[in-house]
Amino acid sequence: MYPLGNDSGNDSVSNNFIIQMIPHHRAAIEMSRNILKYTTNIPLQEIALGIISEQTKSIENMQQIQQRCAECVNEAREVSHYQKRVHWIMQKMFLDMTDARSTNQVNCDFMWEMIPHHRGAVEMSKTALQYNICMELRPVLEAIITSQERGIRQMCRLLQCIGC
Repeated sequence: MYPLGNDSGNDSVSNNFIIQMIPHHRAAIEMSRNILKYTTNIPLQEIALGIISEQTKSIENMQQIQQRCAECVNEAREVSHYQKRVHWIMQKMFLDMTDARSTNQVNCDFMWEMIPHHRGAVEMSKTALQYNICMELRPVLEAIITSQERGIRQMCRLLQCIGC
């Protein structure tokens, strides 16, 4: 399960986002490494390699700015509202992943689970952008939104192409 609280003891939406998104990205990286063991579908291999590359870089970027971003403090009310929204996003994401179509086709099943996972990251990023956050975090959030929305579009097209 992804951490939902603020484990650093401060009131920072920026820090909370980072400590929640790093394990989220790590899960996507592991899912992608796993599909690469089983798929021979070249477009899906390219998508998985892109996820690994982009999200590894995103983790590195977040780790580099985390200490400075933790200093960007929010009001307790804002942090509470942010946390409630993220909790709802995560619950929906896990439910959608659990309810994903099971086709016994590894390529299709991967994408049916990765699409809600990506949507969760997009929604978490958009939610964080609604608050006063560390300026260094903004480009990371925008990159997450851009890359994961692109990934969703790619997977939706591939699902249609391979008849899922």
